[in-house]
Amino acid sequence: MRRLIGTLVLLVVSAAAGSAQEGVLTIRAGKVLDGRGGVSSNTVIVVRGTRIARVGGAPEGPVYDLSSRTVMPGGIDTHAHPIWHFDANGRFHTDTAETVTQTILFAAENAYRTLMGGITTIQSLGDPRDGDLRDALARGVLPGPRLLTSLGSITERTGSPPQIRQAVQEFKRRGADVIKIFASASIRDGGAPTLSQEQLDAACGEARAQGLRAVVHSHGPESTRRAVLAGCTSIEHGSLLDAPTLRLMAEHGVYYDPNIGLVLQNYLANKDRYFGIGNYTAEGFAQMERAIPLALHAFGLALHTPGLKIVFGTDAVAGAHGRNFEELIYRVQQGGQEPMAAIISATSLAAQSLGLGDRIGAIAPGMEADLIALDGDPLQDITALRRVVFVMKGGTIFRYW
Repeated sequence: MRRLIGTLVLLVVSAAAGSAQEGVLTIRAGKVLDGRGGVSSNTVIVVRGTRIARVGGAPEGPVYDLSSRTVMPGGIDTHAHPIWHFDANGRFHTDTAETVTQTILFAAENAYRTLMGGITTIQSLGDPRDGDLRDALARGVLPGPRLLTSLGSITERTGSPPQIRQAVQEFKRRGADVIKIFASASIRDGGAPTLSQEQLDAACGEARAQGLRAVVHSHGPESTRRAVLAGCTSIEHGSLLDAPTLRLMAEHGVYYDPNIGLVLQNYLANKDRYFGIGNYTAEGFAQMERAIPLALHAFGLALHTPGLKIVFGTDAVAGAHGRNFEELIYRVQQGGQEPMAAIISATSLAAQSLGLGDRIGAIAPGMEADLIALDGDPLQDITALRRVVFVMKGGTIFRYW
């Protein structure tokens, strides 16, 4: 009954907010974390249409009372996989008998869970079917986060540097928002380099020529060094990185998306649902268990690397959607990151890494009205991120209870 009532409240509030997209409303907040390091108390946020009109002053329009809550920008997860799901048999989806329609409906469920968990923007890295999901979410009716996608990836199988350049051009033609590049093997296979310097130069260079960012899956120092020298935008994972490589990243302004607190733990918690599929073998799971303390060590080195831009990404796969903020909780509780730095990594800094720093990730006039409210103060208790009680994306309220 409680779930039914909550669903009805969600539908009523969403319908009301959606019908007043060009109207004005006010959020009365007990505490505001603006996503850029600023904190204020007992203030109002006025939303007009899809954007924040002002912070402070007199209320306008309907007032939503969050005076006992902490309000912050919606989370931005720079690495997720919404298509990944457990199928009707409860196993990681590989069954080719599943229709595209069924797959997309599973993905829509994952998008809903993600939004209800306080994440209002995700970058999917990536699947060809993401494009349809992205476009459906952009229409503003289906509840889910704003979605950017690579529509696939560049790997060693893509071929020679000319073939890689051609593949990047094709991704651009198909509407990719970003280029995903595998420069190393999976951590389940040891994480060794898989692309040469020439191949990475072609991939990152052509992405840049096409006006696209290049995000690189890389675990170890050598593959990361090659990617940085090739001019990539960000390094994903980096679980085996050392201090010199992290300094090189900082010197070149490359973002670091470590993925240390959710993905590997989720695989282990759902071992029976993955085991026996592809490289999800006994050795693969043993490699993931060994990687957890190594990744935590690399994160500790990263925190002590001056100028390194550490962003929030989870690599959320089947079983992890909606629990994205567990990554930040782990980074603070186990990794030693300051709560404010963790929140900035998931808001304004993440937005900058996506090239959207002038649009999302902060509570300020003119920014998209992507707002969440928490029961508690994450600066004092980071687990407040688990208690999302209000979600607004682009001025539309999707959760309020």
